[in-house]
Amino acid sequence: MKNIVPHLWFDQEAKEAVTFYMSLFEDSRMLRDIVIEDTPSGDAPLHYFTLAGQEFAAISGGPYFKFNPSVSFMVQCKEKEEVDRLWNAFAEGGEVLMELNSYPFSPYYGWIQDRFGLSWQLSLVEAEPISQKIMPCLLFAKDVCGKAEEAANFYTSVFPESSVDFVSFYQEGEASTAKARVNYLQFSLQKMLFSAMDHAMEGEETFTEAISFIVNCKDQDEIDYFWDRLSFVKEAEQCGWIKDKYGLSWQIVPEDFDDIFVTGSQEEVRRVTEALLAMKKLDIAALEKARLGE
Repeated sequence: MKNIVPHLWFDQEAKEAVTFYMSLFEDSRMLRDIVIEDTPSGDAPLHYFTLAGQEFAAISGGPYFKFNPSVSFMVQCKEKEEVDRLWNAFAEGGEVLMELNSYPFSPYYGWIQDRFGLSWQLSLVEAEPISQKIMPCLLFAKDVCGKAEEAANFYTSVFPESSVDFVSFYQEGEASTAKARVNYLQFSLQKMLFSAMDHAMEGEETFTEAISFIVNCKDQDEIDYFWDRLSFVKEAEQCGWIKDKYGLSWQIVPEDFDDIFVTGSQEEVRRVTEALLAMKKLDIAALEKARLGE
């Protein structure tokens, strides 16, 4: 299990989307399916899966959040034919955000939104080795435009074994807003690669709960550590979910979180689910007491 896992929120299409994505990438498989019962949206199917060997989660949680390009996924490809294959698959019912073409930063690149609304950046990488096939990309727009570098420095200060690895800045005249500073930044959080950039036109896209990042914690002390450092919007705190000061959503959960919903009798699971839905920060001991009916 990875320490950090991207989590995708769909209305009712999670299983369909996950099946579609797994068909496109080698080394992809379903890890586990569970159902969180009696949520405000009813029973919510939750899927854990891999794409190109990387862990993801997806939930059918109701029509509350919508994907937008503020978080996209960069796919690095070694062959032009792979870029074309993925592009054609995502283009069916999708929307082009940047045409597939040659750019100064890539010999063959395009940005596209698939039919589920999720955004993908496809890039041909000819020279460098690929250490992570799919990389989450954070686009800092609107009120946080210009804060990509600040955010990367903040995240790497919070997560152990993390670093900012590369920063490139807009040159004069490249961005239409003076707020935009970073045109590409790469950083790693506990060995997981991310990229970030400031929106060149300031933009209206803002981070939403549609894409969050699960932080799997080994114990309550670790939950407390990440919660205290990342949570910034008090009204967003619910069921282990938080928003940081840049608006990005995180889920701070115990590493055996999914077992909570499948371990024990139906009555035990019901009690645990009720206790969890009433919590903000997750309390492992309190969840266990709920299971025991104490």
